[in-house]
Amino acid sequence: MLTSVQDESRGAGDGVALSRRGRVGVTRLVLTDFRNYRSARLDLDTGPVVLTGPNGAGKTNLLEAVSFLSPGRGLRNTRLGDIDRRGPDAEPGVSGWAVAATVETRRGPVRIGTGRDETAIGLQPPGLSRGERRVVRIDGESVRGQAALGERLGIVWLTPQMDRLFVEGPGGRRRLLDRLVFGLDPAHAGRVAAYEQALRERSRLLHDRLSTNRPGDPGWLVALEDIIAEQGVAVAAGRRDAVERLDRVCAEADGPFPRARLSLTGTVETWLDEMPALAAEERFKRALADSRPADAAAGGGAIGPHRSDLAVSHAAKAIAAEHASTGEQKALLISILIAHTRLQRTIRGEPPILLLDEVAAHLDAFRRAALFEILLDLESQAWLTGTDAALFMPLRHSARFLSVGDGTLSETRF
Repeated sequence: MLTSVQDESRGAGDGVALSRRGRVGVTRLVLTDFRNYRSARLDLDTGPVVLTGPNGAGKTNLLEAVSFLSPGRGLRNTRLGDIDRRGPDAEPGVSGWAVAATVETRRGPVRIGTGRDETAIGLQPPGLSRGERRVVRIDGESVRGQAALGERLGIVWLTPQMDRLFVEGPGGRRRLLDRLVFGLDPAHAGRVAAYEQALRERSRLLHDRLSTNRPGDPGWLVALEDIIAEQGVAVAAGRRDAVERLDRVCAEADGPFPRARLSLTGTVETWLDEMPALAAEERFKRALADSRPADAAAGGGAIGPHRSDLAVSHAAKAIAAEHASTGEQKALLISILIAHTRLQRTIRGEPPILLLDEVAAHLDAFRRAALFEILLDLESQAWLTGTDAALFMPLRHSARFLSVGDGTLSETRF
């Protein structure tokens, strides 16, 4: 798999379709053994891409492939090994999936190759299952970690699974928030990873102390709590800053989608409202030390940004998002993504790529047309999926329409 990623990422600049000047987007996408695609190749310009076809054909799989051009576990937040192509015709001995792309940015084209690295078995950190390591190459060169992807490109998405974002637990809202923060501050990804790793290590040490009734090395526990406090306050501060900026953009928005108001709730965030960051770190360290017995018994950490939540409200109706209708909740999510896209364009000089899975399903004709107009004005490529090409007809002369059928692609015929 390493060879295929390297070869594709180096050769992806040849024969790329001419991009629309000033827009950001994928101009070539190559998949190998990804989900239901044995192999697939798309040459595009940076205009919108509309993928239509029956359920289960592989539309979302293409969006997921694009999402892996950014840090993280993709829009499905899935195990890397579960992405390998399966089925009776899958080739035995294939080591993993691969995605290669050329992306047009305002700083010039970037060639990205990524995939699951089966050769890293035995080398990965404790807790990772077989093949759960992702290799990344940018412009033909290997990079350590995935943070470099966020420095090159921003990608945000909206999927049907997010339709219940406001009525389910806070985990999904935190993942959305971190994805939005990545787009504004790529270094946030590294801080989140460092915080979560130290938190896992602390939980393991506390569990070992409880199960063996031995104190272990108290110095190592203190060192981990120092990292948790430092990185945790940085994570909370980054989220807090992003939410404040995004809330201002949302408050000023005008158009067919409802104004969303955003705020962040959490213990560490409250401390940052009351005291400087260094003082918040010291308070966090004391809280971690005091909560060791309870955290050991519970198997986690009671305090920290892993417990924070994003609160969203419908401004015009003055109600929390969870009390809005299903259609209003979808419209609020779209409103937030549009505001974030505009904010990222201001802060980083270019907007993110948008992946909108089944986005037209809960929108009336007026809002669909309004959304399409907004997407064309954002100077960023949008990928949209749906079962009915007729819903996207306002984009007929501006987008690339592709029909998807059981892992195959063809031009849509009208």
